[in-house]
Amino acid sequence: MNNPILRGFNPDPSIIRVGGDYFIATSTFEWYPGIQIHHSTDLIHWKLIAHPLDRQLNLLGEEDSCGIWAPCLSYCEGTYYLIYTDVKSFRGMFKDTHNYMVTAENIRGPWSEPVYLNSSGFDPSLFHDQDGKKYLVNMLMDYRSYQSKFGGIVLQEFSAERGCLVGEPKVIFKGTAIGYTEGPHLYWHDGYYYLLVAEGTTEFSHAASVARSRNIEGPYEEAPCNPMITTRHVPEYSIQKAGHASFVEGENGEWYLTHLCSRPIGEYRRCILGRETALQKMTWKKGWPVLKNETNIPDITVQIKDEEEENSCSNTMFEDFDKATWNIHLQSLRVPLGQRADLKVRPGYLRLYGAESLNSKYRQSLLAHRQQEFCCTAITKIDFHPKNFQQMAGLTYYYNTSCYYYLYITRDEIMGRVISIIKCDLGKGSHPVGVGIKIPEEGEVWLKLVTHGETAQYFYSLNGKEYTAVGQPMDAGILSDDYFNKTGHIMFTGAFMGICCQDLSGRGAYADFDYFYYIENYNTL
Repeated sequence: MNNPILRGFNPDPSIIRVGGDYFIATSTFEWYPGIQIHHSTDLIHWKLIAHPLDRQLNLLGEEDSCGIWAPCLSYCEGTYYLIYTDVKSFRGMFKDTHNYMVTAENIRGPWSEPVYLNSSGFDPSLFHDQDGKKYLVNMLMDYRSYQSKFGGIVLQEFSAERGCLVGEPKVIFKGTAIGYTEGPHLYWHDGYYYLLVAEGTTEFSHAASVARSRNIEGPYEEAPCNPMITTRHVPEYSIQKAGHASFVEGENGEWYLTHLCSRPIGEYRRCILGRETALQKMTWKKGWPVLKNETNIPDITVQIKDEEEENSCSNTMFEDFDKATWNIHLQSLRVPLGQRADLKVRPGYLRLYGAESLNSKYRQSLLAHRQQEFCCTAITKIDFHPKNFQQMAGLTYYYNTSCYYYLYITRDEIMGRVISIIKCDLGKGSHPVGVGIKIPEEGEVWLKLVTHGETAQYFYSLNGKEYTAVGQPMDAGILSDDYFNKTGHIMFTGAFMGICCQDLSGRGAYADFDYFYYIENYNTL
């Protein structure tokens, strides 16, 4: 099995096993319908099966990289528990971080309405103790400028009967010398409570460390070989940012660790695919959890079975919009599309009604697929007849409201219907091909995006066979946390490819999309 196992933007993994089934929950930030849950029976082949927050989630107006952070998935006596943070603000002195819990008897749902827990910090996790008690841990956010913002890990009992936290919260661990202690998970093993935490920020200095105690309230002693996993000291390694981890005992009695990672490319080490999920073998040595390879560096290849299989095949997706709903891998921003999307009015097509611009944090008509390989292609066929330059529809290569590319059809007062490109680079917009390319007033148009590592190229066709390049190759590296982070405002997502429609005139424009294909090319970089 080759790492990562969940490719593209799938950070902060929380893994559990129920019988012979493994499940991983990952963060989604501003993307709707929120938390993703993948399923496997062999730890090699993974399938996206659920979005537990699809009914409950409303992220309207939330800033880029706010929204749903670091879920924790657990299971106890027939019930699945999912804990998560809805971050309303995280820049500046304060962070507004509200923690919730949803439950279900079936991992695929239905899931309950959210139960509010607290707002003292992010990355909550629920622990089910041997005596039947339940405890919540989360990092403690400290706004005071003379203190560390990462105030330690706080523990508080959760009453299942009352459906709320009870008693007083207690700080049980301040972290190691690495600092920035977050992402806590508690485990019970062989007479000890083990506290696994993420540290070192979620960038290239990321790590995961361990502490243990005989008493759940501490004191906790640090592992002698911390951090348990990191790549902070091996910058040349192909997998970076290793940290934010969780444990699971396999059906075969072996132990495994899932963790966050990224794959940088190019001179500037940009991780276009965002933060991904990898899997390692681990074991227990002298009372401490350690990687099976007896280092703290993650393996690229992990032997799961005696006769090893390749990871689950291509994440290629062909969506023809001929069913009652679209593919589970397609996401919108912040809120459901609702009446802005219609699969019935023109059978076999998705009609997107023009909404706000790609800079909006409120109502966009956008449906996108996360980029999961460096070399891939996105293609759509569109029927769109704009009446003015404020009406646009097409194919976007998108990171957030401040960084994206957009190949779109619109109308120019002199040239008529045209195809053009918008580049938005840290909020500064430009038109690399100016007014664009004149196309016939009638007829459907094929739009294509091809990526190859650090570069991407747009194309169009009037017959679906011969394609013409639009503009010059584009720098895909601007669609990464690492590019945005140079501004001092840390971001946490990854590149998406999607279809969208805007009507800034408010005159009711719409675009009909016949299909949207995401195809992985597997070219060698």
